[in-house]
Amino acid sequence: MNQKPIKSGLYYALMTALLVAMPLVGTSVAVAQASAPLTITASQPAVGEVSLVLGRAWLISESGRQAAVAPGTEVRATDRILTEANGHVHIRFVDQALVSVRPDSRLEIVQYDYNADQPALSAIKLNLEEGITRAISGHGASAARDRFRLNTPIAAIGVRGTDFVVSATPRAVRALVNEGVIVMAPFSSDCSADSFGPCLVNAVELTGSSLQVIELEGSSTAPRLLPAVVERGPGMMEEEVQLAMNDAQGNADDKNAGTGIYLESVTSQRVKDEAASVTSPKQPQPEPQPPTQPRPDVVDFTPATAIAGAELSQRNLIWGRWADGQAEQERITVAMAEASAGRDVTIPGGADYLLFRDGNGGERIASGLGTVSFGLASAQAFYHSDSGVATMAVNDGSLDINFDSSRFATSLQLNHSLTGNVQFSASGRLYDGGYFHTRSDTERMAGAVSLDGQEAGYFFEKQLESGNIQGLTLWDAR
Repeated sequence: MNQKPIKSGLYYALMTALLVAMPLVGTSVAVAQASAPLTITASQPAVGEVSLVLGRAWLISESGRQAAVAPGTEVRATDRILTEANGHVHIRFVDQALVSVRPDSRLEIVQYDYNADQPALSAIKLNLEEGITRAISGHGASAARDRFRLNTPIAAIGVRGTDFVVSATPRAVRALVNEGVIVMAPFSSDCSADSFGPCLVNAVELTGSSLQVIELEGSSTAPRLLPAVVERGPGMMEEEVQLAMNDAQGNADDKNAGTGIYLESVTSQRVKDEAASVTSPKQPQPEPQPPTQPRPDVVDFTPATAIAGAELSQRNLIWGRWADGQAEQERITVAMAEASAGRDVTIPGGADYLLFRDGNGGERIASGLGTVSFGLASAQAFYHSDSGVATMAVNDGSLDINFDSSRFATSLQLNHSLTGNVQFSASGRLYDGGYFHTRSDTERMAGAVSLDGQEAGYFFEKQLESGNIQGLTLWDAR
């Protein structure tokens, strides 16, 4: 199969959060239909350029006009970058700063005055209205540390030359530092969103060497530091991801090749898991229990061993994974470079996976499909808790899609000795391009169907009273 660039799925409606740093905290993003091409006056200089786009994302000007983001799109002060549920945007700024905007996020470039002759006189301010972003400081922020600010809905973040990931909702903010130092403080009469630099009142500092995350909740008067229980490795995937993306693009001489792709990959998941898995150090941790042995008459759709890549590549839909952090537990995924070759990206599966479709760049679902019932072909699911990560059994499942009414309904039966029997269920709308998603207070999912309506796949997550379940599925039409 000939390789071609990774193309994003075109759909308007995946507007709810998939990759937020707090489990199942709502981060809905309102996305309007595409308007007329964005017009920008020549007097307003560009301060950055989009270097990578996965999925669907928009640039919204100060006047409210919006246009789809593409590699090479110029970014100016007062612009907003908005990503849909499958959107992921990288921006390289004029001072060589790198900013990654994750799915279901909204980032405003409030001010970006970089003084190349005297970098210490630069003034930079970003506003993460909602979602997740990773920022790697450039010359401006490094030289003018007291004149850099990243605002969130409830807190101000200043830096001292750093690489950090922030997740924000209207009610909470969490951050993790890969390198350098950040200072977080709640907004108050002493800490205005209009000012620059770190705030000093009720401020807490976090360094990249502290093995902690920092959190501020809306009811708190100051941030708190939480122990990091997941092994750090901020650079472990950079080389693999860059090679995968360049290989998928055939090393073409375009805006994406050779720009240095800095994906936060595990860090956004780490922010979520570390903050959710905090326990008192004085409390003994329970030993992980072996999974329940299934009864002979109970089918487990989780393969006993990983399905060979050659077998998976015969499918129309295939899951790609960013890295092999838990390779021994992977069952239905292949490396991202293999999954992306000759296929189009559809939806992200949590922080670690992408679902690819062999559609030759197409987005139109075949007509006259009616109602199709799918049988579960294979699945994998992991239970994340304070005890660690355990593989769950996926015993049964159903998926029905009515292509005429554009509706779907699905359910899964899962089991582990630590959780007992667990049911996941969801229903909702099928959107243009064959995409579907839904979320509630405790469950969320997003998936896609092949253009011929014969295969489907989705990522799912369920929050339990203690811990959460995340998994992937692949389905075949009956």
